Amino acid sequence: MLNYRQLHYFWVVAKTGSIVRACEQLNLTPQTISGQISLLEDTYGLPLFRRVGRQLELTETGRQVLPYAEQIFQLGSELESMLRMAPTEQQILFRVGVADVVPKSIVYRLIAPTMELDKPIRITCREDKLDRLLADLAIQRLDLVISDSPMPSHLDIKGFSQKLGECGISFFATSTLAKDYAENFPQCLQGAPLLIPGPETVLRSRLLRWLAEQQIQPRIVGEFDDSALMQAFGQSGIGVFIAPSVIAHEVMRQFDVELIGHTEAVTESFYAITVERKIRHPGIVAITEGARRELFTPR
Repeated sequence: MLNYRQLHYFWVVAKTGSIVRACEQLNLTPQTISGQISLLEDTYGLPLFRRVGRQLELTETGRQVLPYAEQIFQLGSELESMLRMAPTEQQILFRVGVADVVPKSIVYRLIAPTMELDKPIRITCREDKLDRLLADLAIQRLDLVISDSPMPSHLDIKGFSQKLGECGISFFATSTLAKDYAENFPQCLQGAPLLIPGPETVLRSRLLRWLAEQQIQPRIVGEFDDSALMQAFGQSGIGVFIAPSVIAHEVMRQFDVELIGHTEAVTESFYAITVERKIRHPGIVAITEGARRELFTPR
């Protein structure tokens, strides 16, 4: 059984950078802390720190252990806070994973209805690659994953996908760029500098297929897995960029850009992935109902 007290001493030393500072925080002697860490190292036969002059540095094993310790004691702190609350004050913990290809504005608008629940809710939102998020979902480190694609069939992970909605895409550019490419959409995109989603996105292949069908060959000047980064480049005038049509007005206002055109022939879809077929968590219920009622119109 892992000795969590010893792990806690290791974690504090790693965070503070020295045994002396850890002693001040824990109100313990250096002998106690160093002795307990040595016992932890002896238990598994692996060093966690090494001395470099007067400094302590994490070994490769120590660097691997540290993120686990961070999660363990963060959860412990959350558990302690929850236990200390009166039953009427206890928050519902809602852990959401977001695939990094999903536009941030869409994520906010999907999650916003959870703020209106009768019971207080505490959201932790983590962005990452879909496969890593699904691995955490499988071991219940997450309650929900929001993605632009359903649960991949090749993964040996139990999960259920609910389609939240879909919408067409819109094309935007700065006012300077829009002067040259704002008429006769979509033919105006011929030769236009275009920013497109990266290869990990579902939207990319749909967009390129549609452009080929229209016999339009833009000049691709950038590819981005992160939609926020693509919008930042678009705002600077590097090229025309795309975003879901449901947030078109928000994009124009936020980035001070103009709408060149939009199409329903290319759609972007969004999914809620959970480990349970029947949704019980009030946060997930709020997201699914809000998406269908307010954000996306039925197709």
